[in-house]
Amino acid sequence: MPVTGPDGREVKHVYVTQPSFVETGIASWYGGRWIGRLTANGETYQQGDMTAAHKRLPFHTHVRVVDLKTGKSVVVRINNRGPFIKGRIIDLSVAAAQKLGTYDRGIAKVRIEALREVPVLSKPNRRLPPRQNPSPTPTPAEAGGAQPKKRWFGLF
Repeated sequence: MPVTGPDGREVKHVYVTQPSFVETGIASWYGGRWIGRLTANGETYQQGDMTAAHKRLPFHTHVRVVDLKTGKSVVVRINNRGPFIKGRIIDLSVAAAQKLGTYDRGIAKVRIEALREVPVLSKPNRRLPPRQNPSPTPTPAEAGGAQPKKRWFGLF
């Protein structure tokens, strides 16, 4: 049975509930002249994508952004560097800012949480094929090596 998200669509991954990184500060959004330009990781910036810019987080990190005023949250993927204005911690794409409800305000106090993805098995009840036992380790004689020395114990 496929796993579905809140919107009813099938999901391919879920996130670990405990974030690996948390930061609180001011978020802004960017668009306008940046539309169609290359981001820092080489993708073309598209205002409709759920992406963001952060100064230090690795590219392709998924981040939950929570608006501290309204409690709304969105998950975005880091694909750019920025913001380069003092006091701001993240720049959201136009779509992410609209979904979060911060587009009209321009900036908002937010908490960001770096998430770790966990893949969802497409067929969780599928049986795995039986493991093949590895062949036993050959003895030195079978491997063509030198014969081990025989040790004699006792009185002769």
